[in-house]
Amino acid sequence: MRDETVHVLGAGIVGICTALSLLEKGFDVVLIDRNDPASGASHGNAGVISPWSCIPQSMPGLWKQVPKWLIDPNGPLSLRWSYAPRMIPWLRRFLNSSAPDSLAKIAAGMNALNRPNVEIYRQHLKGTGHEELLRESLYVHAFRNAADADLGKLSWRIRAEYGVPMERIEGGDLQDIEPEISNEYKAAILIKDQARAIDPGAIGRVLLDKAKGMGAHFRKVEIQALRPTEAGWMIDTSHGAIEAQKLVIAAGAWSKRILEPLGYKMPLEAERGYHLMFGNPGITLNNSIMDVDGKFVASSMIDGVRCAGTAEFAGLETPPNYARAFVFKKLAKRLFPRLDTSRVTPWMGTRPSFPDSLPMIGEMPHHPGLFAAFGHCHYGLGMAPNTGRVVAGLVAREPTNIDLRPYSITRFS
Repeated sequence: MRDETVHVLGAGIVGICTALSLLEKGFDVVLIDRNDPASGASHGNAGVISPWSCIPQSMPGLWKQVPKWLIDPNGPLSLRWSYAPRMIPWLRRFLNSSAPDSLAKIAAGMNALNRPNVEIYRQHLKGTGHEELLRESLYVHAFRNAADADLGKLSWRIRAEYGVPMERIEGGDLQDIEPEISNEYKAAILIKDQARAIDPGAIGRVLLDKAKGMGAHFRKVEIQALRPTEAGWMIDTSHGAIEAQKLVIAAGAWSKRILEPLGYKMPLEAERGYHLMFGNPGITLNNSIMDVDGKFVASSMIDGVRCAGTAEFAGLETPPNYARAFVFKKLAKRLFPRLDTSRVTPWMGTRPSFPDSLPMIGEMPHHPGLFAAFGHCHYGLGMAPNTGRVVAGLVAREPTNIDLRPYSITRFS
């Protein structure tokens, strides 16, 4: 055992996976969060765990679709107009990240973080008695227009460059794989050899229990400020000050607020996502399914069928607009005609999003012993296990086998 304690600020799936990897290296670990573990975006996501996620959110030509999405009440993008002036610099960087040079670097960074995710999750879950929370899965991208299922398009060509196992199928074969999909969907592209979570929040809670069994502690307090000291750090919280030696910031969209008083400025946005849980669906889905036209993902989970997606920009404090979740009621019924929509539960969570779809990972340049592990955009569930492994190695001062430049703390300076 190392004679060092690492405090991890944030008990979402990234923080929990980081805690497990730190414990494996012999550190004592304390997790701190104002909320219950794995109760935010770690709980409400679509459950997709793909080693093959390498396509950034910003792609060439996307800007042409943004105006249409913004005026469509059923569209995948929403912007509170009072918040729009604050979004302009972020949006400019977001669109610039689709330039060819940037696109290639971002895809490489995404691929490196995601590739071992299923393997590491299985290692973490082994021996917990809850290994079944992770299921083998296809990722079915369903198209209403067969011509749109084109493996020659840029996003699919990028996947091919990274060896993604995929196959295009026609409508009849699609209904054989997923009988509940409407026959109005004429083709699909299947991404193979991946997994899905049938209860993402439960995976987080199970792994936290495993971490506690390995000696970790969890403190439910609100973080108010960080103060550097000669011995390390003082964490001011709603229940008094906590002395710390080394810190990992894994607080998602709230990481920016924690770090700004220390002089760190960053384009981290609180991108709000919604899901709608169909509690008595009357159908079962075999895989993770993306409706490419509707820009949402559907999956069977323990509590029903969950449809998740959309992006809303309105800041951290604005109350949820659950009309954004109820959009899925109509879209899901179009995709699955036999779906029972009589009992639904809406949810909203906040994704921590940088404009280039990549997180920040590494030691903060002006504060030794302070490490970043946040900003995973839409990919927190998939990137969490390898982020935890990489950050634990950095804290232990071990050489890393991954190029950290795509996740640099200073890349937006």
